[in-house]
Amino acid sequence: MSDRTAELINLRVSQINGCAYCLDLHARKALEAGETLQRNTLLRTWDECGGLFTEEECAALAIAEAATDLPNPEERIAAVASARLVLSDEQVAAIQWIAIAMNAFNRISILSRHPVKERELS
Repeated sequence: MSDRTAELINLRVSQINGCAYCLDLHARKALEAGETLQRNTLLRTWDECGGLFTEEECAALAIAEAATDLPNPEERIAAVASARLVLSDEQVAAIQWIAIAMNAFNRISILSRHPVKERELS
């Protein structure tokens, strides 16, 4: 999996959790990994963007959302089963671990009240 996809996952999980510090950090890291400003901006609505995100990215984002929102078991099972149609077992496992780790970092950051500092746009 590319750094770009991993940063999309980190950014989407941080959006769901509302972690300002992690949103700022991972939006920058996604851009550094080759992501576009348009896709960063539209990430919250990835499933409404037509072909802007690849099939593999959509599958990864669906898994990340399921790991973060923890919907009912049927929805979780369906999200992972759909993802397995386009991703390998290793990719699914990696995405789950990235999402789980980001959820943990979000909670630590939110509880620690990490500040977002103003910075120059590059």
